Amino acid sequence: MNPVNNLTINYRSARLRLSWVCLLLFCLYPLLLTPARAAASSDGDKPAEYLLSVYTDRSNALYHTSEAVRYDIKLEHNKQPVTEGSVDWKISKDGVAPFQTGTVQLDNQGKATVTGHLDEPGFLQCQVTFKTGKETLTALAGAGIDPTAIKPSLPAPEDFDQFWTEKKKQLAAVPVNAKLTSVPPPPDRPGVATFEFQADCIGQPARGYYARPTGAKPKSCPALLYVEGAGVYPTDLLAPTRTAQHGILALDLNAHGIPVGKPKEFYTDLANGELKDYRTHGRESRETYYFLGMYLRALRGLDFLTAQPEWDGRTLIVEGVSQGGAQSLAATALDPRVTFTVAIVAAQCDHSGPVIGRVAGWPKVVPIVNGKPDPTVLQAMRYFDNCNFAARIKTPVYAWIGFLDTVCPPTAGYAALNQLQGPKTIINDPFRGHNAGGTGIWVEITKTIDAYIAAQAKTAR
Repeated sequence: MNPVNNLTINYRSARLRLSWVCLLLFCLYPLLLTPARAAASSDGDKPAEYLLSVYTDRSNALYHTSEAVRYDIKLEHNKQPVTEGSVDWKISKDGVAPFQTGTVQLDNQGKATVTGHLDEPGFLQCQVTFKTGKETLTALAGAGIDPTAIKPSLPAPEDFDQFWTEKKKQLAAVPVNAKLTSVPPPPDRPGVATFEFQADCIGQPARGYYARPTGAKPKSCPALLYVEGAGVYPTDLLAPTRTAQHGILALDLNAHGIPVGKPKEFYTDLANGELKDYRTHGRESRETYYFLGMYLRALRGLDFLTAQPEWDGRTLIVEGVSQGGAQSLAATALDPRVTFTVAIVAAQCDHSGPVIGRVAGWPKVVPIVNGKPDPTVLQAMRYFDNCNFAARIKTPVYAWIGFLDTVCPPTAGYAALNQLQGPKTIINDPFRGHNAGGTGIWVEITKTIDAYIAAQAKTAR
């Protein structure tokens, strides 16, 4: 089955750049992929493998509102169909109520079907489970129900632009004061100069690794800012180094503004201490929310890149995954110098989803109190919602949505991406969750960026 769909938008395969530490963090959530396997043994001596799978009856998993969605279930044991037994199922609105549950008997081919529908644009999720004894197998399938018609759950605050304009003024009043400390590039990456980077900002400084092609001439290089996914971990030197080998100025920016190049224990201590649960820090106010500083550091990174004499003055790219995707969209909306954006499984989308009975995106930061979203936090989070940032983006965006994503749910992601005002390429993958997997996706994003840069250079000639 082909995981790439075609709607009115151009769908293409993509690369997911997600650090292993970020992935470990997100594994705290159920990254449910189909099919699912579990080791079991009927006699306790020889291992036996079960395989549980569930798929929509359409390979692109796309349907219209109120249209029946059929989920095909299959259970195998040692590659043979399980002809007796039953599978439990639960159908939901992308993981939230209303829920339908039941049990279905397997036929003589180890198969069964269940159906559901959704009377509004969104995603219909089917979770199936089977107990092998001590273990429980779980598989997931997701169906997009007119996803391009999903709208934000709340409009932007009336003073959204005023708030961010004031923050940008405050940032502009702080001199960049960039400092570069030379560090050796990876030994197998010649032709690149690499540096530890630090610049003044509001709150924590902006820090990361910067790389540029050796001997680059003035005004000869496009620039790319990498913004990190969730977690507290060492910043990647290899990513900007690889990019600089393509003739691009590249800065990999630490999400927290913490020092780079420290021992692993340094980051572990921060993750377990000062930065534990940082995603909720200061959420009671737009002035104190943790991501305010993170977004301002992304803007500072762009300030640095555009100040480099080698920058060509026309091509500025931001790329990020999950939390990085959130930063990518926010930075693009706030900085008109950005010309191209890569936002993969973007976080911070549709925080107010529960107001209308929909799922919110990561970090699901608004607490539910007595069955309703906390009004104070809800109001503050509207200023950090990518639904509102996306509505202010007119430049090209390259994005990716996983239909099985339980961390950054597709309903919330589409609520934001549908607000984009410029050209957009959205990758639909019905068979993946929060991880994209496969180096081919990485290669495709590199090809996409290279093609965009080549087109920009051709236009400039």
